[in-house]
Amino acid sequence: MSLDRVRLRPYPGELPPDVQALLEDAGRRIDRFLESEEIRRHPAFVPSDYAQVYRTLRTVAEEQLAPGRSFCEWGSGFGVVAALAAKLRFRAHGIEVARSLVDQARQLAEDHAISVEFVLGSFLPPGGDEFLTGGGEEFCWLAEGGDDGHELLGLDPEDFDVIFAYPWPGEHEVLLELFEHFASSQALLLLYQGREGMEAYRKVRDGPRR
Repeated sequence: MSLDRVRLRPYPGELPPDVQALLEDAGRRIDRFLESEEIRRHPAFVPSDYAQVYRTLRTVAEEQLAPGRSFCEWGSGFGVVAALAAKLRFRAHGIEVARSLVDQARQLAEDHAISVEFVLGSFLPPGGDEFLTGGGEEFCWLAEGGDDGHELLGLDPEDFDVIFAYPWPGEHEVLLELFEHFASSQALLLLYQGREGMEAYRKVRDGPRR
């Protein structure tokens, strides 16, 4: 196995005012979205605990735990995590399969003058479908994203120093497989695990997980 679990102590201080303002505004927009008819088209969208994610990202940034500053959010939704990464001076990107969510993410970033790029497509890299339970249909929805999001960004998964994702139930191992196979050595994978909090993994050598 070429992944090591990384223990992180989240940043303990107060949220900066600009971050707090971003999260409050994002919360209002997400609440409106969840109460709208649009949510029926995207029932898989569930927001993370963004304050907790920010504290983890800040630890990664301040302790220089990643090999560089290139960041990608796989399944970026409203783009809040990518926007937080940009505020921490990462070169931030997001890949999202739902057009309306990409539009929401771009508008949020624009309204807060945050430099982050979002594309409409799949975060599943070419060849990644072989990790979807051996060709079964359990995670076939992961492959229904249309264009390759990394290609739209003009980047490969191995170009990112930090990748963030919020696994749907049962998706955890698939994301580990994808990260281990496609990410660069020393890159970090951050997973939001709901009530279990944040998990972090470092790829310690090249090569797929078998």
